[in-house]
Amino acid sequence: MLLCKTLETKHCSNDHDLKTTTWGARIALLTLITLLAAGLSFADGKKHKLSKDLDALKGGHDGATVDVIIQFKQTPTAAHHQRVQKKGGVLKTKLDVIKGAHYSVPVQSLQDLADDPDIAYISPNRPISSTSTSTLDYTPESVNAQVAWQQWRLDGTGVGVAVIDSGVTAVGDLYWWNPTNQTYGSRVVYSQSFVPGTIDTSDQYGHGTHVAGIIGSEGWFSTGGSFTHTFKGIAPNANIINLRVLDQNGAGTDSSVIAAIQAAISLKSTYNIRVINLSFGRQVYESYTVDPLCQAAEAAWNAGIVVVAAAGNQGRNDSVGTEGYGTIAAPGNDPYVITVGAMKTANTSTRNDDTIASYSSKGPTAYDFVVKPDIVAPGNQVVSTLAPNASLLGAPTDVYLSEYSASTSTSLNSGGNARNNRKNSTSSLTTNTISTSYMRLSGTSMATPVVSGAAVLLLQENPNLTPDQVKARLMKTASKTFPASSTATDATTGITYTDYYDIFTIGAGYLDVAAALSSDDLADAPAVSPTVTYDPTTQSVYLVTGTSVVWGTDALWDTSVVWGTNVFVNGSSVVWGTSVCWGSSTSSGFSVVWGTGVPWGDATNQTTSTALNVMVRGED
Repeated sequence: MLLCKTLETKHCSNDHDLKTTTWGARIALLTLITLLAAGLSFADGKKHKLSKDLDALKGGHDGATVDVIIQFKQTPTAAHHQRVQKKGGVLKTKLDVIKGAHYSVPVQSLQDLADDPDIAYISPNRPISSTSTSTLDYTPESVNAQVAWQQWRLDGTGVGVAVIDSGVTAVGDLYWWNPTNQTYGSRVVYSQSFVPGTIDTSDQYGHGTHVAGIIGSEGWFSTGGSFTHTFKGIAPNANIINLRVLDQNGAGTDSSVIAAIQAAISLKSTYNIRVINLSFGRQVYESYTVDPLCQAAEAAWNAGIVVVAAAGNQGRNDSVGTEGYGTIAAPGNDPYVITVGAMKTANTSTRNDDTIASYSSKGPTAYDFVVKPDIVAPGNQVVSTLAPNASLLGAPTDVYLSEYSASTSTSLNSGGNARNNRKNSTSSLTTNTISTSYMRLSGTSMATPVVSGAAVLLLQENPNLTPDQVKARLMKTASKTFPASSTATDATTGITYTDYYDIFTIGAGYLDVAAALSSDDLADAPAVSPTVTYDPTTQSVYLVTGTSVVWGTDALWDTSVVWGTNVFVNGSSVVWGTSVCWGSSTSSGFSVVWGTGVPWGDATNQTTSTALNVMVRGED
């Protein structure tokens, strides 16, 4: 889901049904025994080869078909595809990057397909959506990006970022310009659509262009003597590879995203794609070890590409008493990617008054108990580039000229939206004059490209860095200075939300670009996000870093250095916290977080419903 639109989860078998949701409708968690069994599904013949949601369809729906993603134990050959077709299946997209493919198959054939010894796992072609509601006013300043521009002379030149989203319209702020010879051109260097039925790569929704601007806007249309603020991206000269997977309603599917990731890997050397930005997510249905979306993200990591994903916008969801914990979206639940939560800048350039956005999803992840998010960055009420005629345009996303221009008359020739005749080519500056160049969104969708831009700057400064080294350095150098807690009150409902700054809320800390560039630490092992385990005898949560990973290998990468001392108890591996995660094992919320409870409530729940408003409007 684009972490910016509706909260309901749709279970669909059609590519067009991938709704922009924050997946607050339901989340299934199993017992620890079930989790372990799911993790072994690839090795276990017939057992657990159908996802839980597909298993429920077996035996019914005579004549019905369902869109599925089938993962094989090897890259499928023509013979494999033919076997599926003999069961009534229709091949739609080859997804070799995950040793799989997207098919439409009869429901009655699901068990027969699961019995095929060459098939590893079958899951629905699930819907995804964006994760945004974001003010780029002080986003670069809040993460010290200006130090990279001024001191290090870094701007992302030569580095490619694959923006897998609703498309990117090549607006003026995404152009390069050479003042010496007055030449210019678009930095959207490649575009391809994976939306079924169209080759149009423009952004008809508005989300992808906004994300691309946070990464690489040059701020041309807010630069000059008549402007009081310039809306500039983190890596303002990076190249954008536009891979469109979401339609004009922000809808898409797993298969479209996997195909786009596959394309990014194949285009890596051509466009120097070093970063993939995934500002969307969906509900977690199974372990990341079998989830096809996560497996595609891991394939990109394995190909040497930094993958940055949104945490989700379900931090307010208390529908079954979890206080927003356990709500990380896929593929942000994968331990190999960098998962990003959202901070609020308080509309100031300083960091000491910044707080977590109450809607930012919290860990641990469902099924696997991975510590997420990995890092947090500004994502609330962010101003960035506007795609003309996008469906997200209109209050409350409007930005007014008076917010960033001191001129009494401003030329608006950036090609922006002229909807309802509210935006004219030349307008007198009034409080009601709406910008044709910029819009405002909020959510972890907006925080994600901030971290992508930071990764670009690190890779420009040192192209030899691996994805693990980028992740480890960003996490280690992130600021660990936070209050113990903060509150936010919803202006509409009057509900007050309290957030505690534990490891499941802020991860390793608040992104600091300057600190990351100043560091020369190089991780010499994988930076896989650790897991946690709950010990009922001590009622404590313990960090489990695993073997053959960088965390805890020496004093340089000690867990208290990477995540800070405040999230642990007295320098131990015991994780600090006072929320439901550390509560009584008899509470329903505790049982859900740790895998012995029931699915979440439905989208009619009041707390769930308010999350949508947060994503659209942000919060104060």
